[in-house]
Amino acid sequence: MNQKGLSKWLKFIILGIGLCGLIIYCLVIPDYGSYLAGENPEYAYCFWPWAVFLWLTAVPCYIVLVLGWNISSRIGQDRSFCRENAQSLKLISMLAAGDSIFFFFVNIIYLLIGMNHPGIVLVSLIVTFIGVSITVAAAALSHLVMKASKLQEQSDLTI
Repeated sequence: MNQKGLSKWLKFIILGIGLCGLIIYCLVIPDYGSYLAGENPEYAYCFWPWAVFLWLTAVPCYIVLVLGWNISSRIGQDRSFCRENAQSLKLISMLAAGDSIFFFFVNIIYLLIGMNHPGIVLVSLIVTFIGVSITVAAAALSHLVMKASKLQEQSDLTI
């Protein structure tokens, strides 16, 4: 597969992930939250805090998708190993770390104030682990892309 083909596939995947996220954040979460609030009126007061919390966790995810789109564009321009990609991957790792920490601590806070169930906190550990895994993978890729960028710059200067 050539660079342009890979770039197109990556962009297609990014668009698919973004669309799935929009469906989940704009349709599934409000509908399911309303359903749960209707079925359990004693927990109806939790709907808006949880909805806002989950929507806030989407912001870094969509920033990461934009950064991924930019990386895909540079791959299509045959600039896979450039400093910009390394910096974007580093930013992706920081966003994933921040979102994971935010997600975990808000779940703990909600548990302490009685707006969460211990089972949900256990499930949130899986989401946090996935976020930490993305953090480590993006940081490692950032390091490798930066090293490859330096090697490429040195070889470009060599005749």
